[in-house]
Amino acid sequence: MKVQGQKAYDDINVTPMLDLAYVLLVIFIIMTTASVQGIKVNLPKASAAPSLAKPQTKAITIRDDGQVFLDTYPVTMQELEDRLRQLKAVNPSFPVVIKGDAKVHYEKVVDVLDLMGRLDITQLGLVTQRLVK
Repeated sequence: MKVQGQKAYDDINVTPMLDLAYVLLVIFIIMTTASVQGIKVNLPKASAAPSLAKPQTKAITIRDDGQVFLDTYPVTMQELEDRLRQLKAVNPSFPVVIKGDAKVHYEKVVDVLDLMGRLDITQLGLVTQRLVK
């Protein structure tokens, strides 16, 4: 039924649909980038933790289950030794930071520190959390 003086609608207004699509796109981008943060470990607390972040710094992470990571890649102790030897051949003075979970067995951290000593890696740091007072 057509009202006198009005014409029929031939097209659909897509503006509200585009607004919804843009909002969903923004939410998707925010949620995707927020979930990519590396490996989560529960760091021990310290009163003052200096910043050791350098672009060439290699991070060794030890999770609470004993799994060892070089940067974000899981490695065995032998693979870790091989990769660190390769890195030391390229840059003899590269820094290494060790992030050990507070609940990890101390023996695992000592194994990694022993490996650093065998490879003569002298620029070494242990990552902790700042103690909140």
